[in-house]
Amino acid sequence: MKISRRTALQGTAGALALGMSGFNFDFTKANAQAPNVKRGGTLNFAISAETPHYDPTGSDTYAALHFAAPFYSTLLRFDLKKFPGLEGDLAASWTVAPDLMTYTFKLTPDVKFHDGQSLTSADVKASYDRMRNPPAGVVSTRQATFADIGEIETPDPLTVIFKMKNVNASMLEHFASPWNVIYAAKDITENPTGPRTKINGTGPFTFVEHVKGSHVAGKKNDAYFKKGFPYLDGFKGIFTLQAAAMLNAVQGGQVLAEFRGISPAERDRLVQTMGDKIRIEEDSWTLNLLVCFNVDKKPFDDVRVRKALLLAIDRWGGSNGLSKISTLRSVGGVIRPGSPFATPEAELVKLPGFSKDIKASREEAKKLLKEAGQENLKFVLWNRNLAMPYTPAGVFLVDQWRQIGVEVEHKQSDTGPYLATMNAGNHDVAIDFSNLFMDDSSLGLAKYLSLSRAPENRSRSKDEQLDKIFDEHLRERDPEKRKALIRAFEKRVFEQAYQQPLLWWHRIVPTHKTLMGWPMSPSHNLGQQLEAVWLNT
Repeated sequence: MKISRRTALQGTAGALALGMSGFNFDFTKANAQAPNVKRGGTLNFAISAETPHYDPTGSDTYAALHFAAPFYSTLLRFDLKKFPGLEGDLAASWTVAPDLMTYTFKLTPDVKFHDGQSLTSADVKASYDRMRNPPAGVVSTRQATFADIGEIETPDPLTVIFKMKNVNASMLEHFASPWNVIYAAKDITENPTGPRTKINGTGPFTFVEHVKGSHVAGKKNDAYFKKGFPYLDGFKGIFTLQAAAMLNAVQGGQVLAEFRGISPAERDRLVQTMGDKIRIEEDSWTLNLLVCFNVDKKPFDDVRVRKALLLAIDRWGGSNGLSKISTLRSVGGVIRPGSPFATPEAELVKLPGFSKDIKASREEAKKLLKEAGQENLKFVLWNRNLAMPYTPAGVFLVDQWRQIGVEVEHKQSDTGPYLATMNAGNHDVAIDFSNLFMDDSSLGLAKYLSLSRAPENRSRSKDEQLDKIFDEHLRERDPEKRKALIRAFEKRVFEQAYQQPLLWWHRIVPTHKTLMGWPMSPSHNLGQQLEAVWLNT
């Protein structure tokens, strides 16, 4: 049995106030009902960036998930046929107390890690303890998400109970985060940083090899706890860092999919050259690019300078042009445009950086720079060297700032050094990203919290007022009151101009029609365990 439930954005808080239980999906039965599935074969797919390490809980780039997700399991996950409904992964069932202060999970029995260890509630506890209170040397980009957990109890090997310090109306969805993979307690006790370089999960595939600059490979886990899965004998994720190489590989059949997303021009090329051999699926995307200022560096410690640079950007004109050549499309605030808590356009245009009168905005920008003594401002824009959509975004920003007399050097790098530079605070201004897996506001707003609470806040800002509004919004179950708090949070973020969305993305995914069983969704972070994928060849 699956339960389909709305997220907090659509009234989860009210539903959960009544209490709720969930039950795992019967994969054995589902398998028996799929008589046309063909077993075997190896899936080759493209990954357009190479992860700097293997630990999903310490990462916020999709490159880590597309690399590692097939090797791991999570407590819950999203049911992509009924998104944003939830289904069990390691959890066989779960119960939420009416007051939202207790979450009880019953684990599937007889689950084995790839090295033969049996999974127990102790492994779940150790994994979540590592996320919410990371030991020395461990980075957890989920720390703020799980700060409301008070105690984790393990009354028996198959029961884990989360006792909350505070109500968090979105907590159940966070237990389904694809980033929250479960590690063996023994492994992370012996070496807390071990998951960065070693893989030992309970997922449908076991690790074979990682050849740097080439590929990651996995093979079928014969001891996988979901009987009858996976269908494939194995997979190979091939690193195609250049767009031309990826397109050639898809067109030539060397890879059967690129699961992240391609540009409209790349889509059109594949359709024109491959005809009915290629499948194209499209959706809006829970992902945006951010303009991020390092507030620890002068002159970006001055709000006038930051605000001037944001006022100079013509997002509405940029959306029209960039949507034709890249995956960038929608103008929006901190919540995905079109989702229930998104700021309507009529309100958005009143916020700093979103006016449609670009001439007036740029005059104001010049005035602010003059007041700050920065009429001749020069700086380096730090960016990722992914052609889609980072490069066109960078070129666009350089041109926008040139129009108010600002000189910018556009510097791009591979994913590893790109992230390392920003995480260390060695950038002036950067194109960052907000990489979400659902529309829930607790996820979307966390990126903007003070650095001490959110390591993924690469503006390095510290703002107690934002932190306070965020916490109030977490506790609020009334949708309208929560919406008002989101608006107050967004207004504060944009007035202080620490960082701001440039544009939200539009997802276009190409797959060969011989690839079956892969679910499309609004997030490229979901659906990458690959256990139900099969090849119709």
